[in-house]
Amino acid sequence: MSIPSTESWGKSVQKFNKVANCAILLFFTDDQPTVKLLDYSENATYLVESRITGQKNILRVCRPDYHKKSQIESELAWMRAIDQQSPIEVPVPVSGTNGEYVQSVKLENDPREYHCTMFTFLEGQAPDENNEQELIHQFEILGEITAHLHNHSQNWQEAQTLDREPWDYETILGENPKWGRWQDGVAITPERKKLFQEVSEVIKRRLEKFGKGPDRFGLIHADLRLANLLVEDNKIKVIDFDDCGFGWYLFDLGAALSFIEHKPYVPELVKAWVKGYRKVRPLSEEEEQEIPTFIMLRRLMLISWIGSRDNETAREMGSGYTEATDALAKDYLAKFR
Repeated sequence: MSIPSTESWGKSVQKFNKVANCAILLFFTDDQPTVKLLDYSENATYLVESRITGQKNILRVCRPDYHKKSQIESELAWMRAIDQQSPIEVPVPVSGTNGEYVQSVKLENDPREYHCTMFTFLEGQAPDENNEQELIHQFEILGEITAHLHNHSQNWQEAQTLDREPWDYETILGENPKWGRWQDGVAITPERKKLFQEVSEVIKRRLEKFGKGPDRFGLIHADLRLANLLVEDNKIKVIDFDDCGFGWYLFDLGAALSFIEHKPYVPELVKAWVKGYRKVRPLSEEEEQEIPTFIMLRRLMLISWIGSRDNETAREMGSGYTEATDALAKDYLAKFR
């Protein structure tokens, strides 16, 4: 569910800022830290810095009505397990003064409840999509990291008990998808609608054939795009597990290519990712051949997201993203129709 269209981007940010200033009092008692907005997309994230020690943390104010408290608690449980049981570096959840990891805030004259979480701060910068050679190298590392993540997901016994929603065809491209319908996206003409509909139908058939076996479908990050990776000294750290849920493992590769699927260097990124992944975890030839399906699945999903959101990323992508999908759609149909 998106923030209501009747509420402007600016007013939404003002409201989140008020929530953030209330939330820090639930995590700190004797220290009034500074609070700076870092990003506003699905949620609002803030850099919180102690005036006394200089220690940094990340505060996330969750978009109301998107996840239940129990779902957020499940997300944080997986992050803690990854931190303790795998080589992947992730932010560690920080509990509030009452010992709870999820704190709730309500504002005056606003019936909605805002769930807030705190994390340790990680150093690093997002990969640069304009640095092709560096990005290819980083995708090999990302392939290894993703394989470790999938191994942990498959071997962690508590995974199946988590309260997280599925990311499958129905929830992504079905009749009532979580991020809205691609048919309601920006710049959807009758001709484009017909083209994308055929792509969607091919995706559905291929995913049904591909199946949801335990080696292919499980708990995934589901949003490993460049903005959710931090690079420091040839090491990649993973942040923002807000959309983690149960989906195809290869969807994590489709998500890693978010917003750059049409770039000419993508085949090299995929090749590097597969190479890195196979260093850690098996990937069959059949799975490798199906990668374009997951790239297209994510691409149509992002058209839905852009059409249903009011934030800087959605505005930046706009109609150009939909228009650039035409060539990808035609190429996909030529190969898989």
